[in-house]
Amino acid sequence: MIAGRGALRYAVGMALLYSLIESPGHPDLSALYRELGLEELRFGAMRKAIASLKRKPPDFVVGEFFYGWANNYAGVNLSNLDVFLYSLQKYAPTARVIVLAGKNDLPHVDKLAALFPLHAVLAQPVAAEAMREALQDR
Repeated sequence: MIAGRGALRYAVGMALLYSLIESPGHPDLSALYRELGLEELRFGAMRKAIASLKRKPPDFVVGEFFYGWANNYAGVNLSNLDVFLYSLQKYAPTARVIVLAGKNDLPHVDKLAALFPLHAVLAQPVAAEAMREALQDR
């Protein structure tokens, strides 16, 4: 990220948020994001989100966490978010990550938090007010 770029975006209310949408359970909080002055980019494919990191690094990332129960994530990854979060460290190390997790996956988020800094963890279904609090806690 270019030095000072994040501060400029906050000053003019143009912070960028990535929504990583991998299931129908991902909440549509686009209206809240607009209300808070955030530009939202929505991704249904992780490879497209990773490619976009190089061009438009985000200030916030909202992604669903799915623990790798049978671990079909290439054998070395903990969840669906690992590869993206490794790339995020390179291209947008100051981005704040908000993880959404269902009740079965929630107990395993601490394993992800041991590998990557997480700004907030919200239980599904996510209330708009909980997301508002996480986004305003800058």
